[in-house]
Amino acid sequence: MRVVLVTGSTSGIGEATARAFARVGDRVVFNSARSVEAGERLAASVPDSLYVQADISIPEECTRLVGDVLEKYGQLDVLVNNAGTTRLIAHHDFAAASIEVWREIFEVNLFGTWSMSVAAMDALRDTKGSIVNVSSIAGVRPGGSSIPYAASKAALNHLTALMAKVVGPEVRVNAVAPGLIDTPWTAEWATLRARVAERAPLKRTGTPEDVADAIVTLASSPYVTGQVLLVDGGQSLVG
Repeated sequence: MRVVLVTGSTSGIGEATARAFARVGDRVVFNSARSVEAGERLAASVPDSLYVQADISIPEECTRLVGDVLEKYGQLDVLVNNAGTTRLIAHHDFAAASIEVWREIFEVNLFGTWSMSVAAMDALRDTKGSIVNVSSIAGVRPGGSSIPYAASKAALNHLTALMAKVVGPEVRVNAVAPGLIDTPWTAEWATLRARVAERAPLKRTGTPEDVADAIVTLASSPYVTGQVLLVDGGQSLVG
């Protein structure tokens, strides 16, 4: 039975991922920076699970989070770096994408992922574990909610490959790059949702469960590392 830590897991892709691991018999750890009540409710609804509040943009919080997992379960087998943030800024609006916005997004999406991976690495080496980073199609092609967001995900994709190259054979590192997924973040993007449903080969937007299934597969595939798996219904094939 594996122990799986999913950051940013009180809604959307993170919640679906934690539940997917629980369905295959793993023990899961829910996490969020702020949604404490939601996290505690989720942990109460999933057998032998745990919720830990921690802000992954703060390295000391990452260390504490991993410590709490090890104190409870004595091991860590899978880390899913799902926590992320964005700002909806038109790509042509350079002035709105201030350095403060860049810092805010990179602190979570890239630096937080790095800090979590560093904090968890010794434990993952002990179990010959796995990291799965949640990236975005915006890190592969020029799109996304803002330029800073897209750049953070492109950096995350390269970080995935760089880490995988040096932490094997003990630890595997992969990423998923979702397309447009139906989450609270995208609830008001009706026009974009209709465009994707019209043009993408699979003729629909994705669900959190679609991404969760891909994450569980990568975490369970012993001969796959350093890969970024697009989970986009073929959206990237049509621009």
